[in-house]
Amino acid sequence: MKRALNHMTTPNLGYVEFLELAKSLGCYGVEVRNDIARPLFDGMAPNEAGALARDMGLEIVGVSQVYPFNTWTADRADEVLALIKTAKAAGAHTMSLIPRNDGTQTGEGERRVNLRTALTAIKPMLEGEGMVALVEPLGFLRSSLRSKTELVEEIEALGAKGLFKLVHDTFHHTLADDGPIYPEHTGIIHISAVVDPSLAVSEMEDEHRVLVDENDRLGNIEQIAALLAVGYDGPVSYECFSPETHALTDPFTAINRSFEFISSQINTPA
Repeated sequence: MKRALNHMTTPNLGYVEFLELAKSLGCYGVEVRNDIARPLFDGMAPNEAGALARDMGLEIVGVSQVYPFNTWTADRADEVLALIKTAKAAGAHTMSLIPRNDGTQTGEGERRVNLRTALTAIKPMLEGEGMVALVEPLGFLRSSLRSKTELVEEIEALGAKGLFKLVHDTFHHTLADDGPIYPEHTGIIHISAVVDPSLAVSEMEDEHRVLVDENDRLGNIEQIAALLAVGYDGPVSYECFSPETHALTDPFTAINRSFEFISSQINTPA
């Protein structure tokens, strides 16, 4: 299992501290973000930030994010191209696209047309820069892209397999009523747990996403094991949004304990 760490899990750490934590955890790579309360790379030039990560033995597996990518406008096109160029300069493997998540454009026809329009426009940008885009279906009922199947169908219809890959997020997979997995289309696994026994699945929100332990209600172990069993060999990245996790005074011990727990349960090397 290739450990990775998303900066959302420890947003209070500066970029260098974040890299040091990932290195100490034995991570393969990191995901950096432009939507936390600090500048991307703490303002460091992307090429310098990427070189620093590589010098520490880490890959930048992804740069997030453009939102909402499936409401296509000229401004959105500029945002996508700018993030592609930033990711490429940093030597990142991917950049991320997040669908609209406010309860609008959720109708069957509108949803499909908007997704197809955006993917069609982004495809030549990716081809021109040699970049891969990760698209993340969000399981919330208000999301304009909940279904992995819907996304895979559009990617294949465009002949864009390999240019677009999906994020298998264990939280969103559960919220979207599980469904098929697509290891050959999956670029990364995002993991987090919900442990509050009082919540219905429909009540689960990002703020409830903590570290995985034996009280996990999302089936992280089963989902990771299923993907590994059918050939997935990409990163498994921790993405927690809970203020409880963000406030950890010793994130190394807590995250490492959770990674070790997961590895022991799926019977793979830590």
